[in-house]
Amino acid sequence: MKLAAIDIGSNAARLLITEVTEISGEQASFNKLNLVRVPLRLGFDVFENKSISKEKTDMLIQTLKAFRHLINAYKVDAVKACATSAMRDATNAADVLAVIKKETGLEVEVISGDTEANLIYENHIAENMDKDHSYMYIDVGGGSTEISFFSNGILSYKKSFNIGTIRLLKDSVSESDWEQMKDEIKNATKGHKEVVSIGSGGNINKVFSMSKKKDGKPLNVDLLRDYYKELSSFTIKERINKYNLREDRADVIVPALLIYINAMRWAGSNEIYVPKIGLADGLIHHLWEEVNAKV
Repeated sequence: MKLAAIDIGSNAARLLITEVTEISGEQASFNKLNLVRVPLRLGFDVFENKSISKEKTDMLIQTLKAFRHLINAYKVDAVKACATSAMRDATNAADVLAVIKKETGLEVEVISGDTEANLIYENHIAENMDKDHSYMYIDVGGGSTEISFFSNGILSYKKSFNIGTIRLLKDSVSESDWEQMKDEIKNATKGHKEVVSIGSGGNINKVFSMSKKKDGKPLNVDLLRDYYKELSSFTIKERINKYNLREDRADVIVPALLIYINAMRWAGSNEIYVPKIGLADGLIHHLWEEVNAKV
């Protein structure tokens, strides 16, 4: 069975097409067929002007039409489309969603921060790791950061914070926002086994590939600090040239590193695994469970 997930984030829109194979008596296997990312950057509109401009709406419609063509070409059986922080905050979200439905036929669900955190956790990475540690998922996006804490086989805490890379670039994060995040992470992780972090999001994936670490090996928080200091010392143009970064990655990678470093520091976590999973992967797993429930 072929499934598709669309994630309309504050920085980019993604389409993930996955083939799910189920063999009797075994766990289903998920094989990614295609992942397409388009840097729409809706958050630059929303976190400054509170709404999505006509220009960005037109870009979003064209992107979703292209996604629809790919979905049809792959003969996908079921689709789930969600929008996150930027669409949550946009005053004209209902109008934009109505245009999307009319132009593309896609029903886009605007999900809450808690639901977003749940969907990241749907990947169940922590369940396959050793029981000698507790695990904290950190998913950093343009508009929000989702934290989920997993200890002794139980998801004991999840929270979405309105702290994201584009919000930081737009000076839309207050000191009290940071304080709340610090207090909640410290309280959630206090008294538990040593915390190992699991990172998701395009920026931590990029840092992982820059580090040349082997897949399955963690990054140390000190390495993240080194990258933060190094990248911060360059202009965006210099980052693009020196590190071969796209422009839409070069500006957000520094605030993203700051969020990961702070979250890890507050949890007393020294290492972060980067399994290259994200919201779209969680959406696929969730959609698979929905489809099975109907059978």
